[in-house]
Amino acid sequence: MDKRNVDWHGPWVALVTPFDQKGAIDEAGFRRNVELVIRNGVTGLLVSGCTGEFWAMTNEERTRLFKVCVDAARGRVPVVAGTSSIRTDETIEMTAAAKAAGCAGAMVMPPFFVKPSADDIVGHFQAVSDAVKIPLMVYNIPSANVNAISPEFASRLADVENVVAIKESSFDLVTFYRTVALAGDRTHLLGMGLPGLMVGGAGTIGVNANYWDEESCALYAAFKKGDRKEANRLEDRSQEVRNCLGTHNIYVAIKTAMNLFGRPGGYPRKPLLPLSDADQNTMRKAMERFGVRPPAALAQVAE
Repeated sequence: MDKRNVDWHGPWVALVTPFDQKGAIDEAGFRRNVELVIRNGVTGLLVSGCTGEFWAMTNEERTRLFKVCVDAARGRVPVVAGTSSIRTDETIEMTAAAKAAGCAGAMVMPPFFVKPSADDIVGHFQAVSDAVKIPLMVYNIPSANVNAISPEFASRLADVENVVAIKESSFDLVTFYRTVALAGDRTHLLGMGLPGLMVGGAGTIGVNANYWDEESCALYAAFKKGDRKEANRLEDRSQEVRNCLGTHNIYVAIKTAMNLFGRPGGYPRKPLLPLSDADQNTMRKAMERFGVRPPAALAQVAE
């Protein structure tokens, strides 16, 4: 595969998976959110990632969601599916399902919970790449995964044939910068908001577009135009909102923010529980101060 043919850049969104009160996937709500974020300017969709609560779904549900997302996107932006699993054969199975569903690529993290060696992890990615010919995005999220991918290790993974991108979620700018320096010639680095863009990132993958309107994508546009003042303003607001959400479990908080402002966030799946009415009221007031409003396009999106 010619990696140069894969152009993943700009503001991507890590989609939530809305569940109803009984725990079933709300496919209609999911489709509405896909439509909203595309209208607001995202350049790529990530389905069944951490924000999408992949860990709370069966493989059959994840596979179904891959198909629903591709159908809802209608080819307007690339869809990348989170296919991570502890077992290599299951990761291959899920990655093959993503390809069959029409996804443009698959996002894979190192096997979580266990602590494989560097050679084990390289072998894991190599096996997935060999088995399924589809662009792969490496997911580095050591806060949840345990297995941190150092810049030097990222450079090894960039040599795997189908690895074309890295989602860098270490929230460490030095790590991001060094990864760009060592692996940026063979992969697209996405993450870290404005700081990541300033040190050579190809784009961002965040959660803002789930609960924010056009401004969720305006930061990338301001950066590309060279409007540092506007880009800094939007980055500051984004961080303020993120800090507000970070006082609660982030997955529950994102869905709460969506629900409070008319978006289809739905319920989390157990063991996670919805926020109390008091916490929701506090969040609403804080986010209103940061300019979060119901989406202008909501009325135009079919139920």
